[in-house]
Amino acid sequence: MKKLFMLGIAGLFALSFSTLSAQLIKTSLTLIVRDDTGNIVEKASVILYEKEDDYIKEINPVAEGLTDNKGVVRFKALKSISYFVLAKKADKDNSGGGELIGKLEDQKFNKATVVIQ
Repeated sequence: MKKLFMLGIAGLFALSFSTLSAQLIKTSLTLIVRDDTGNIVEKASVILYEKEDDYIKEINPVAEGLTDNKGVVRFKALKSISYFVLAKKADKDNSGGGELIGKLEDQKFNKATVVIQ
């Protein structure tokens, strides 16, 4: 009887821990911006859009950020959907390819690379 009770307590603890950890991890996206020769791009402007029309018109951004000294920008607490990405620095951008990031995995740390030219 005591073993059954302890097993029940352990099961409840495991269930509550898995639920808690699922709530703590938000869907996020880490983007690395590179130029056409593969070098990282610092201080590139990166903007996420949910809809292609918004991306084309450059309106209603979902999130914005600048890459750090390693060419990385992170976005947190995103929806688990596909996003249109606009990355720019000076006269270079990612138009003509690589604008759409595939559907993000829910409650995961998603990663992608964007090339500007």
